[in-house]
Amino acid sequence: MGTLLSSHGFSLFLLWTFTLYGLGLSFSPIDNYLINSGASLDSVVDNRRFISDSSNSPDSHLSSGRTFSLCAGTLLPGLPQIYHTARVFNSPSKYIFNVKDPGTHMVRLHFHRFNSSRLDLGNSRFHVLVNGLVALTNFSGGDLVNPKVIEYLLWVNSEKVEIRFVPAKRSNFAFVNAIEVISAPKDLVLETAQYVNGDKIGEFQGLNKQAFETMYRVTVGGPKVTPFNDSLWRTWIPDDEYLKSSEGSNKVYFGGRIKYQDGGASREVGPDNVYDSARLIRSKNASIPNVNLTWEFPVSEDYKYLVRMHFCDIASISLGLLYFNVYVNEHLAYKDLDLSDVTNYMLASPFYADFVVDAGRSGVITVSVGPSSKSLGYTVDAILNGVEIMKMNNSVCSLDGKVPAELIMKCWPGRTLGILLPLIALACLLLSLSAIVHRRKSNVELFPWSKLPTDIHEISPKQAKLQLSNIVT
Repeated sequence: MGTLLSSHGFSLFLLWTFTLYGLGLSFSPIDNYLINSGASLDSVVDNRRFISDSSNSPDSHLSSGRTFSLCAGTLLPGLPQIYHTARVFNSPSKYIFNVKDPGTHMVRLHFHRFNSSRLDLGNSRFHVLVNGLVALTNFSGGDLVNPKVIEYLLWVNSEKVEIRFVPAKRSNFAFVNAIEVISAPKDLVLETAQYVNGDKIGEFQGLNKQAFETMYRVTVGGPKVTPFNDSLWRTWIPDDEYLKSSEGSNKVYFGGRIKYQDGGASREVGPDNVYDSARLIRSKNASIPNVNLTWEFPVSEDYKYLVRMHFCDIASISLGLLYFNVYVNEHLAYKDLDLSDVTNYMLASPFYADFVVDAGRSGVITVSVGPSSKSLGYTVDAILNGVEIMKMNNSVCSLDGKVPAELIMKCWPGRTLGILLPLIALACLLLSLSAIVHRRKSNVELFPWSKLPTDIHEISPKQAKLQLSNIVT
């Protein structure tokens, strides 16, 4: 009994030691704004303090003329306190955050349509702009049951981050429950990625200057990873619903230490709890299985996507035994991947690969791993630990539609006069030109209009208003 107690005490000591070790190495962002919108008091979630937006702060403030706080009518058991209150906007309003650390920032918007006798949050309809990026259009706050957290990554080279909430119509309103603005680690998004364009593989430059919306963050083969267990406070969901078929696959769990290396995947790129589980293909004899593991992710058309795949060889008994192919949208993206080689010949050392792809008209992005011509018998023939898929901004700097931010602001009902005056002036100019052309029609050959490049969208405020009204959320 004494020995058993001693072992138990030693285990607790090790757990306490590794916990302190992990906390000591945890990421500490320079810009770290956590806002509890509409609340009069601060709230703590996962050991993080969300500050009331009514607090006076020299580095962040709310700029709004028509706004009020809203509280949930009943207690919401099991939900963090930040989802019991909301800030409601009846006119365009913005939060402003001072930036001390230029570069990639993570912006998370928290929404929950709780019940309130004072206002039905289900009647909200609004747009969200972040530093000129169109993040959301005609949004209504998600569903009634579960909170919705939308995460963006964007390059910030200015002194401020401005998050604007714009009601779609004068009769509508906007709301938000909580906001996070965090400076990201410098290695989170690198400058280049592989561009998979059909069977051609090229290089995509300027990746870190793009804006992204996180669509999927999946841990493969393992349980859900909560923000408490992620140094960047992310959520990783299990892969089961995206796996096309589990035939030929095995789950594997690793109880040892994940060996992060300088220059490789860091703990901020992917936490231990993602890399210590995986799905794999294993040959049980000398023959190599003729099977691929494939995951399918529904996406919106007409956007490029960043596909990040996480790998960590936690299953091989020795180095130099694991070779496999990686496919994106059924195209070979990485041939004969040798995890021993890319991790400087160290097992249980994480590695990730970034691919940029076009969604096309299928509305689905697929990722696959499978044996290669170099795969060996009696060993592991493919492995995957995690997948992230992020939508990239389009040519009008939008992640939700084809209407640029400046036209969204011009379409706000209170600014109708500002739209009409330029239109009237333009109409007068066109009439004058028409008269001149009519006089010279017999002597002058008119040139036809040139078609604009297909990736450039020039639309009028009237067309913008029509497009926004036609979007169904």
